[in-house]
Amino acid sequence: MPRSVKTSNSPTVSSLPQAESFRRLRRDHAGEIAQDYAEAIADLAAAVGEARVVDLARRLGVTHVTVNRTLARLKRAGYVNTKPYRAIFLTEAGRKLAEESKRRHETVVAFLQSLGVSKKVALMDAEGIEHHVSPETLAAFERRTVRH
Repeated sequence: MPRSVKTSNSPTVSSLPQAESFRRLRRDHAGEIAQDYAEAIADLAAAVGEARVVDLARRLGVTHVTVNRTLARLKRAGYVNTKPYRAIFLTEAGRKLAEESKRRHETVVAFLQSLGVSKKVALMDAEGIEHHVSPETLAAFERRTVRH
């Protein structure tokens, strides 16, 4: 049973479901970041032969400090290998994550374009949608775009 909390300014509220919701949100957000980084690393490696901290920072619009902190988490999770002052490399798990993320992104972009959304807007909108669409919905997007 959820525990209740009473504050002087609010009625009794159930704190457990809200805490669980915030934990899930943080976990999901961390997954989104991992997907975005893996996809960016793979794209940079394919385009210029390597991914560097400065390139990731520029591409993702964050500071090099943010990139380094995120890379440390991705390394602990088994998605990347890094060495000081060297390029960043995806592990097999990182490559798989990048491929899946890219496929989801491309599917969402194609679906949005099939509805008449411009490529520029579809690319921007897909950045958020790709992380939240269920496998069932993604499959429906794929079916829709195959027919068009």
